[in-house]
Amino acid sequence: MTPLETFEHILFTRRSVRAFDPRPLPEQLVHKLLEAAISAPSASNKQPWRFFNVSSRAAIDAMADAVRSAVSEIAAHVPPGSEAPFRAYGDYFTRFERAPLVIVPICRGPSVLSNLVDAALPADARARIVAMERDSALIGTSLALQNLLLAAHAHGLGGSAMTGPLVAAQRLREILSVPESWQIVALVPLGYPAEHPPPTARKSLENVVRWIR
Repeated sequence: MTPLETFEHILFTRRSVRAFDPRPLPEQLVHKLLEAAISAPSASNKQPWRFFNVSSRAAIDAMADAVRSAVSEIAAHVPPGSEAPFRAYGDYFTRFERAPLVIVPICRGPSVLSNLVDAALPADARARIVAMERDSALIGTSLALQNLLLAAHAHGLGGSAMTGPLVAAQRLREILSVPESWQIVALVPLGYPAEHPPPTARKSLENVVRWIR
C-alpha cells in the first residue's frame, strides 16, 4: 500500500470497540498513542488538553458504579414506557469497565479575550466569547482524541470515545480529582479487542453536505 492507501485504510476500518482482552497495555505503547494525540492542532496552539491514564481496577470500578447510579437516578424520571429502553441504552455507558485502560481527556478553555474585555461589553457578546473559548478547547481536545483512536487502531488496539458516562460527570471528577476549572471530554477505553464490529451505516454525502458557491 502507498502511504495514502494505508492512511485511508486506517480511517475506514476503525471501529468503536467495547469488549476487550484483559491483557494490560505496555506503557511504551500508550506513550506512543498519546504522542500521536498531542500532535493535533488546537486554537492558537494552546494545547488545552490533559490526559488521565486510569488502569487501577478499583478506580475503574468506582467510575462504573458512579455511572450506574446516575443512570438509575435518570431512569426514575423517565416515562414508564421508556424506562426499559433507556436502561438498555444506559448499559452502554458502563462498557468502559471492561477495558484494561481508560484514558480520560480533559480540557480547559483559554480566558484571554474574556478577561481582556471591559465590563461595559453587552452580556450576550460576553457570553459568545466565553462559549467560543470553551468550545475551542473542546474542539482541539476532540481532534487529539481522534488522533488517539486512529493511532490505537493502527497498532492493533480497540477503543471508543464515550460521552454517555458524563451523566455522572461530577462524581467522575471527584474520583479522578479533576481540577475544578477543567472539563471531562469523554472516557476512552483502550485494549486489545475481543470483538470485531462490522461497519455501521453512514449517511450519504448528499444528506450531510451543502455547497455554498
